[in-house]
Amino acid sequence: MSKIKFGKWVGSGLGWAFGGPLGAVLGFALGSAFDAAEVTVQKDGSTTYSSGGSVPPVGDFAACLLVLSAAVIKSDGKTMKSELDFVKKFLVQQFGEDHAQQQMLMLREILKQDIPLQQVCQQIKQFMPVAERLQIIHYLFGISKADGSVDVLELQTIQTISNYLGVHPADFASLKAMYFRDVNSDYQILEIEPKASDEEVKKAYRRMAVKYHPDKVISLGEEVQKAAKEKFQKLQNAYENIKKQRGIS
Repeated sequence: MSKIKFGKWVGSGLGWAFGGPLGAVLGFALGSAFDAAEVTVQKDGSTTYSSGGSVPPVGDFAACLLVLSAAVIKSDGKTMKSELDFVKKFLVQQFGEDHAQQQMLMLREILKQDIPLQQVCQQIKQFMPVAERLQIIHYLFGISKADGSVDVLELQTIQTISNYLGVHPADFASLKAMYFRDVNSDYQILEIEPKASDEEVKKAYRRMAVKYHPDKVISLGEEVQKAAKEKFQKLQNAYENIKKQRGIS
């Protein structure tokens, strides 16, 4: 059994997210938030804090969420409690209350940094499948709406992130339409024009159902899949709205 500083924990084979520019951001946050605490490494490889807690399980997807969440939250120059609460709720449901508290400490440290957004997104794009990148954009739109108002700077940041992640403009518009409604939102969600034929509507729904199916992110845990199911339900609702408007059976 040995003891180490938590800040030294980064870089020990924890996943692709802990290297490159993303790893640099996370490493700074981990060191700043936790270097004061000792971590005991047991013979079986498990770790505990000097205070008795366990190391927060920050996997690649969660790491990306923390950094990109910080980029969106700070883009308007202020940090809203509602936005932090939105992130914390997700982390609590995904990892439990104790680990979520520790990860929120990390988020607060990340918020203090200048995030090299393009380099971070390029790293994420290189390693993360399209379905997971789409789920991240959906999640970031949730943050932008968490305080009940829409800030143009936050939307611009999400657009920038989406571009850097290589998300197709039609996919970005589809995800945005799930949160920001207008008369054509249902069609935008299905990635078609209002003038599309009934058959084109049906084909579009089948195509989008495959793209947004929750099984695409099944490996990321229950809460991520729950969020994917909510996204899938919004797709289904859009399709049902169009069918009702057109009298499609």
